[in-house]
Order: sequence, then structure tokens, then C-alpha cells
Amino acid sequence: MSARVLVVDDILPNVKLLEAKLTSEYYDVLTAMNGEEALRKVVEESPDLVLLDVMMPGMDGFEVCNRIKENPKTTHIPVVMVTALTDVQDKVRGLESGADDFLSKPINDTALMARVRSLVRLKMSNDEWRMRENTANQFGVMDETTSPMAECTQGANILVVEDKDFDLQKITNTLESENKTVRGVQSGVEAMELISKHDFDMIIISLNLESEDGLRLCSHLKSNERTRAVPILMVGTEDDMDRIAHGLEIGAHDYILRPVEKSELLARTRTQIRRKRFQERLRATYEISLSMALTDSLTGLYNRRYLEVHLDKLLKKNQESKKSLAVLMLDIDHFKPVNDTYGHKAGDEALKIFAKRIQDNLRSFDLVARLGGEEFVAILPDVSERRTYMVAERLRRAIADEPLDVGAQTGPINITTSIGGAIIDFEDHTVEEVLERADKALYEAKEGGRNCVVFEDKGKLNPEDYDIQERKPIE
Repeated sequence: MSARVLVVDDILPNVKLLEAKLTSEYYDVLTAMNGEEALRKVVEESPDLVLLDVMMPGMDGFEVCNRIKENPKTTHIPVVMVTALTDVQDKVRGLESGADDFLSKPINDTALMARVRSLVRLKMSNDEWRMRENTANQFGVMDETTSPMAECTQGANILVVEDKDFDLQKITNTLESENKTVRGVQSGVEAMELISKHDFDMIIISLNLESEDGLRLCSHLKSNERTRAVPILMVGTEDDMDRIAHGLEIGAHDYILRPVEKSELLARTRTQIRRKRFQERLRATYEISLSMALTDSLTGLYNRRYLEVHLDKLLKKNQESKKSLAVLMLDIDHFKPVNDTYGHKAGDEALKIFAKRIQDNLRSFDLVARLGGEEFVAILPDVSERRTYMVAERLRRAIADEPLDVGAQTGPINITTSIGGAIIDFEDHTVEEVLERADKALYEAKEGGRNCVVFEDKGKLNPEDYDIQERKPIE
């Protein structure tokens, strides 16, 4: 996953050290030596993450973070504050100014890289929802939203998994002091029983449970549909940093080290609840507002109207971020005989199954739209060339390898799809141009025998070169 990281520090050796560490992990690194330069680069370069030193002459890191979060154009950029300060109040001040984390020098490399990867993934997901929000605004079906920092944190429902009575009571009392409803349990089994009956705004899990692995519980919660989007705060010790890093990799949102300071716990809890409520509000408003105007009533996919506006925004965003995207045009082979042979009801069912299989084999932030009839488009932002080929082949096989149960008396029917693709660089392009390029490749796929994938400037793909055994989203 490529990402651009801005490193801000007034001491050159510190900048060079962080730059070397991030570059070795294949991140694109920008640097700034003071607060004013940092704010300018945040606006001009649109980094995916900011590593921000606190103690700088002139404008300190707290002020820089405040300004980043107050600017509607930059408020969604994650900020990790880096400092030699060890006072808890300084850490809390950073979190309350909008920082996503607060790392102390000397920096633990494991914690740093895990946090960077975790926040970059979060930003990619948020960017997609913000892009969809902007598209909805353009159609006039949705009001402008505020930043996560404006969300209320009162009345949150929190689950705490901790088997040490003293620690459980301390965490419970601290959270209840801010009018939060807290339920405490001492095992994963008890936690899952409560989760089956109640919705939670946040789950706090000890990594030091005596009789079970708290990290395994984190993993189970992230794979559970009911709790997948619920923020998880891990509680551990300095010796748990490798496990904490693993927890961030599998989807936990944050962590706090023992002994747990009340003010830091409250600050981190507020941050996660604000973020969750903001995302929920954005998603709910967006989905309700656009469901009728911008989606295809049969398949539930976006329609051409939405696709064209959203793709135009993606192309402009790519020019700013210097990234590329892929456009895939898909057409069901010989679809007319399906309607003629089995009836239009079966044909409609085939379109719905086709649409679902395409969605199930793409990432959550990839865009799928129905252009009309049996023609569909998939937009894959921020994906490498080879990954694009692999995804396209996987989509083709997802359709061809398993018959579709459309309710026909003769049983499931076999259909295939032809796919044309184009990799779009970050130069200036129009929506009409990129769709035409993918459509031209689709035409070549049809002329080349159908049930195949053809890419612009590459030609027909050899399926054996891009075989994927497991059908799961490619990150």
C-alpha cells in the first residue's frame, strides 16, 4: 500500500532518521523543518500521514496540529505527534488537539511502523467516504458535514474486557465519570454474549488476560460482522509492543500502556468515539440520500450519473496525489439469449447475481457501477499494475467458474464476461477519455473470443499468469 508521509522536525538528524526508516518500508517521504513549512506542504502536497515533532521554535507541534484539524481541507489527515516529552498532560494535550497518536522518543520502530500502516489504511477508507460525500454534495442531496472533532462523545456504550478486578474498576469509574455506559466482563465468552445482545461504541480489551489471548479476541471481533466497525482500544505493557503492533495490523484502532492514566484513557476514548460517530453519520446520511437518485434500482450499484461525477473527482485527486487508478469495463457475454431463453425475470436475476459477485471480489473502497443493460464498470483507486491484472482475472473467473441460480426450471445457467481495462496515470484526463479507453479494450476482448481480459497497451491476459487460489479482496 503506497502512501506519502510528511515528517516535521526542526532537527535535521531526526528528520533524516525517520526518512530513512520510512523509505526502507517503501513510503514516499516529504519533510518540513518548521510549523509554517509543514502547514504549507500539508495543503499543497496532501500527505496521507503527518509525523509531527512537538518541540519546535516559533510554532510548536500542538499549534500545527490544531491548524491541520481546523482546516476542512486537511482535517482528515492523520497526525502522529513525536516528542521527547513524557508528561501525561502533554500527551493528552496532543490527543485533544486532534492528534491520532502520541509517540515518545526514542521511537519504538515496531510501534511506529504499525501505527503508520494502521492510520494509512484508515485514511484510505475515510478518503473514499469523503469523496462520495463530495459527489453527493455536487448533486445537492447532502449537506456539508463537519469534522470528527465536532462529534459529541456523551452517552457512549463501552465494553471492557479485563480480568483484574482493580483495573476493571478503575477503567469503569473513569469512563462513567464522563456519562458513558460501561459494561465490564472478565472473559471473551462473556464479551461475545453481551455483544450478541447490545451495540457498543467502543471495546476495550486487555492483552494481559490470564486465561486467554486478548489479541485473538481482537481478531475475532474484527472478523465479526456485528463488531467489525467498532473501535478497539488495547491495554498492554511496554513488553507487549510486538503484540500491540500485531493488533494494529489486524484492525485494532488504538492502544494504551499500563499503568493506565485516567486523562489519557479519556482522551483516547473520546477520539475513537468521535471518529466512529462521524463515520456512521456520514455513511447513513450518504446512503439514504443517494439510494434513489444515484443507484441502479435493480442491482443496487451506482448508476452512470454518479459514476461520471465520482470518477471526475478521482481523476483530479490523482493529479494532486501523483497516483494512478484502474478502470475495468465488464460486459456479460451473449446476454440477449439469456432473456430470450429463460425470460426477463431470469435475466434480471442474472444481473443481480453478476453485480454481487463483482462487489464481493473487490475492496470496500473500489467503485462498481452499472452503465446500463449488461455493461458494468469498476474503478480501482491506488492499485498497482500487476494487482489490477490479478483482480480483473479474478473477476472473470468469479463469473465463469460457478453457474448462476436464476430460478430457471432447467437449473443454474452458465454465463461468462468479457473485461477491458486501462491503467490511468496522474496526468490530466477526462471521464469520457478514460471510459472510452477501457471500452476499446472491452471491444478487443469481445472480438478476441469473449470470456477473457484485455488491457490497453498489454493485450489479452494469459489467465495462468494471474491465477489466485483464494478469492478475497486484494489490498
